[in-house]
Amino acid sequence: MTTAVREPATGAPRAASTASWFSDGWITTRRNLIKIKRVPDILVFTTLQPIMFVLLFSYVYAGSIDIPGSDYKEFIMAGIFAQTVVFGSTYSGSAMAQDLKEGIIDRFRTLPMSPSAVLVGRTNGDLLINGISMLVMIATGLVVGWRVRSSPLEAIAAIALLLLFAYAFSWVMAFIGMSVRSPEVINNVSFLVLFPLTFISNAFVPSENLPTPLRVFAEYNPVSALVQAARELFGNVPPQTPVPDTWTQQNPVLTVLIGIVVLLSVFVPLSIRKFSQISSR
Repeated sequence: MTTAVREPATGAPRAASTASWFSDGWITTRRNLIKIKRVPDILVFTTLQPIMFVLLFSYVYAGSIDIPGSDYKEFIMAGIFAQTVVFGSTYSGSAMAQDLKEGIIDRFRTLPMSPSAVLVGRTNGDLLINGISMLVMIATGLVVGWRVRSSPLEAIAAIALLLLFAYAFSWVMAFIGMSVRSPEVINNVSFLVLFPLTFISNAFVPSENLPTPLRVFAEYNPVSALVQAARELFGNVPPQTPVPDTWTQQNPVLTVLIGIVVLLSVFVPLSIRKFSQISSR
């Protein structure tokens, strides 16, 4: 039995059901996919950036950083994967801020649709972009000499874990995007949040090489757990690598899964509530 939900903007009754929620989510997701098709620059620059990072670290820094028992190209690829998908999640924030500025959200709130559908469509769009970026990075990595040393199933698990973490982080950025006053601000906020998470980690250098305060931060950094999990699942951890002292680095996959659940549990309801507040103005 369905119940009638009255939209605050229109007063029109609407049947609340799981089917209608999925339908609304798909419509807004399709809207964002069509936007990518009409503005291909988004996809072009999103795929060029990971290629640039792979080539930069593989040929510029590979000869300067020594990884005992391993090739730097294999060490760095998990870090580039993590950095790219985490930075790719910022598009949710900038797109939400842009939609607010252009009045698109005002149009959505007049429609008989679930308030969360706009956010679902936005984060789903980011998930697709990150998925394409992952394929491009994998192809580029294979060209420069990176190899997967594990089973195909473990490699798929690594890709899924990276994309799930990026999807959860998209909800964080969507919330921030609705909390700032202009699209220009979201880029600065994203940089302040993501720069320390990605660069003060084990993504580009072993965390044990960092000064003590930075090493402690890196060891408990969720991005470090993501990178370590990806390295283990891709089979890119050198055999003689010492066992980490921290629980998060000893159990990186479980740490990342817990982090994904926490991020979604906190920021999905926060984002939906924030969107409802904005829509009711």
